Amino acid sequence: MSEAIYVGWEPREAQAFMVAVHSIRKHLSRPIPVRGLVLDELIASGLHRRPMNKTVNSDGHVKMIDVLSIRADYNGAISTEFANTRFFVPHLAKTGWAVFMDCDMLVRGDMAALFDQLDPKFAVYCVQHDYKTQHATKMDGQANAAYAKKNWSSVTAFNCDHPANKSLTLDALNTLPGRDLHRFCWLDDSEIGELSPTWNWLAGESEPLDNPKVVHHTLGAPCMPGYENAPFADEWRTMLNQAAAAALSFGG
Repeated sequence: MSEAIYVGWEPREAQAFMVAVHSIRKHLSRPIPVRGLVLDELIASGLHRRPMNKTVNSDGHVKMIDVLSIRADYNGAISTEFANTRFFVPHLAKTGWAVFMDCDMLVRGDMAALFDQLDPKFAVYCVQHDYKTQHATKMDGQANAAYAKKNWSSVTAFNCDHPANKSLTLDALNTLPGRDLHRFCWLDDSEIGELSPTWNWLAGESEPLDNPKVVHHTLGAPCMPGYENAPFADEWRTMLNQAAAAALSFGG
């Protein structure tokens, strides 16, 4: 069965993306393709047709609105370009297992071990977080909205061959509110497999864990002002330096 890993691309988090991709590859025990998931490419291909508004405030902060997600108590703001593109992964991978990951992650374990535990009876796997954030904002001032199954989808293993995922059509992807996609609205809860918290440990949010395999800097990566001392920040910076050195070596 084919395997692939997709990492969400966000221009404001280019360094975080470098760390995520490099740390994944560094620990892999077998070859698994690691690909960037880029909004502009999905738009250019005609797959992504969701209406979006993007503005830059006077303070330089980027604000993106997913128009389909606007409701009376929520203005539709999304914090990254991959907020909803993750759900296009089954269309890109087509078959086998494909894991989506946010870019603000430091991988400290072998992602092949995650694939090895996946049971094809489930349509998706994720860490089923049970928490409510204590932080109203995150990253560079983005709203930290609450919603059902918050952060479940930040590491998602999609079983692209599962019959239930066939209802995740392009029409659904381009018409459903983001909050519905993030709660896996096309699935019954019995079709969602559970990963150990070690595969998506939320820095500053999750209960302490001695040796997480994936550290998710969901509030802000160590390259962002105010998060320089986030958990595992020194390890994150070491990985960034390694990623930069590898890129320079490849370019030379």
